[in-house]
Amino acid sequence: MNKALLALAIGGFGIGMTEFVMMGILPDVATALDLTIPEAGHFIAAYALGVVVGAPLFSAIGGRWPSHVVLMLLMIWFTVFNTLSAFSESYAVLLVTRFLSGMPHGAFFGIGAVVAGQVCKPGKSARAIAMMFGGLTVANVIGVPIGTYLGHHFHWSLAFMITGGVGLLALASIKAWMPPLPKSSAAGFAQDIKLFRNPELWAVIMLTTVGTGGLFAWYSYIAPLITEVAGHPDHVVSYAMTLAGLGMVLGNILGAKMIDYLSPIHSVIVSFATMALLLVINTFLAHDPTWVLVMTFVIGVVAFTVGTPIQMVMINTAKGSEILGSSLNQSAFNMGNASGAYFAGLPIALGYGLTSADLVGAAMASSGVLIAWGVILIRNQRKGQSSIL
Repeated sequence: MNKALLALAIGGFGIGMTEFVMMGILPDVATALDLTIPEAGHFIAAYALGVVVGAPLFSAIGGRWPSHVVLMLLMIWFTVFNTLSAFSESYAVLLVTRFLSGMPHGAFFGIGAVVAGQVCKPGKSARAIAMMFGGLTVANVIGVPIGTYLGHHFHWSLAFMITGGVGLLALASIKAWMPPLPKSSAAGFAQDIKLFRNPELWAVIMLTTVGTGGLFAWYSYIAPLITEVAGHPDHVVSYAMTLAGLGMVLGNILGAKMIDYLSPIHSVIVSFATMALLLVINTFLAHDPTWVLVMTFVIGVVAFTVGTPIQMVMINTAKGSEILGSSLNQSAFNMGNASGAYFAGLPIALGYGLTSADLVGAAMASSGVLIAWGVILIRNQRKGQSSIL
């Protein structure tokens, strides 16, 4: 096994756990801090906004140092603020520590996606990126359910203590296994900044933000969906999170394989269209205790087939400034996280019920399909082609 990729996967595991465990312990945090579920959802948005701010900022600042050094610095930051999250005892303090915990997320995956392509065998970039994101999906099978279980039965802070420990392990792994690498940005900041003039960049950012918002509209409120809508006891939430995580692991693998048969952008279209359909179906099945668990697995599979293809779409768009583009795409993922959680929370707060979040998710995923066709149109216009196919 390529140990450098394993080090990236361990970092991805820690990041995946801290990002997604909040969905599982949301009711516990809300109870402990005397908040409503929509108010506790602000912690999800705070983390996501931290990613949005941190991804371009840390990528730009870190561009002057070798990639392996930047990855270690990012893990130090990650470890410190996740540990501090565990000791937060008020809404305001936890909101700040969650924001700061999110800041290294985008830069780690952005730099890591490019590094994965550098340390793998030629022609294996998609699968190398999938292995890094595999750490994130495995976190949903192991880390998130464990954190959710501990949150329900002991205290929600234990979840963030574990992520701090994983951060230390990732730091040690990168130091031990990552080979010396060149500067994160070979082009330089002045060249990288020209990327923002590319209209295709903004279209891909919108694609990722809106389309993946469909996933987060559903997943942000999965815990109350399982307990309040389907009627399961609280302890079933951790098992449901395991099912979702297993689906995400399988989806990540399938997403990398889709690129063998479809272009990255067409793979994205298939993923978002299927996700929209499943989210609509879930609104009718979520009241059934058995079907809600089946759909949790199936939606997890489909939702994560998009991860590697959409990252490849951005890397292909940002030629010459791949690390900045890749990091910006992670910002977009988390703008999707924030917007999905926020917009799904609106109809819930207005009394339309928890299943209304799935309809919001379906609308966002469907919009992602339309935006993806817009990306194809922009590309073909730049090539002087008249057909969008």
